[in-house]
Amino acid sequence: MKPFVMICVPLLAASVLYGQAPAPAAPSAAPAPVAKVTGEWQPLFNGKDLSGWMNAAGGDSKWAVEEAALTGQRGTGDIWTKARFSNFVLYLEFKTTGNSGVFIRTDEPKNCVQTGIEIQVENPGGPDTHSVGAIYDLVAPSKNAAKAGEWNKYVITVQGSRITVELNGETVSSMDLDQWTQAGKNPDGSGNKFKRPLKDWKREGHIGLQDHGAKVFYRNLRIKPLP
Repeated sequence: MKPFVMICVPLLAASVLYGQAPAPAAPSAAPAPVAKVTGEWQPLFNGKDLSGWMNAAGGDSKWAVEEAALTGQRGTGDIWTKARFSNFVLYLEFKTTGNSGVFIRTDEPKNCVQTGIEIQVENPGGPDTHSVGAIYDLVAPSKNAAKAGEWNKYVITVQGSRITVELNGETVSSMDLDQWTQAGKNPDGSGNKFKRPLKDWKREGHIGLQDHGAKVFYRNLRIKPLP
């Protein structure tokens, strides 16, 4: 190698001396494009068993499958997706005998109240921040659009700071997390139970279904990831 270096150096110097720049290096290959979200619907529940679901501790859930529906009741505890999600459209159908809820972007299932946002599931009532269609303790639904004793449909869209809830085909509640700048307080001055400003919360996490003592059924759960 040494003789080669001794020859190349004078040649390089000569090219500079006579005003000829060395040949440019070949351009490096362009970086591979970042994969984009396809936007295709993905099932969260197969209608047969609890594959893809867990309890708050990461173990087996006590929920059951009845007539192709995820079924929870007093003592079963909450049930959580093993996967985490950021921006998405979530579709599901529910039928309930009382209080339950759908948690989204929950960072710590064992501390779901302070690390996740709940979309309220309940029999018709209200409307208020604790009634069906509410973003719990944060935004009251514009109307009571639920049907007692029947299957109801939720479409929950989460993208960036925006959350929108449709119940049985009607948009009933929405919020912009960036407007929740104070702990324990909503933008309108009313109080809430959250110990940190929601604008600072993680914007990805588990999806959960709540056991709040009432028997509740969920079916046809599917999710469409968004960019």
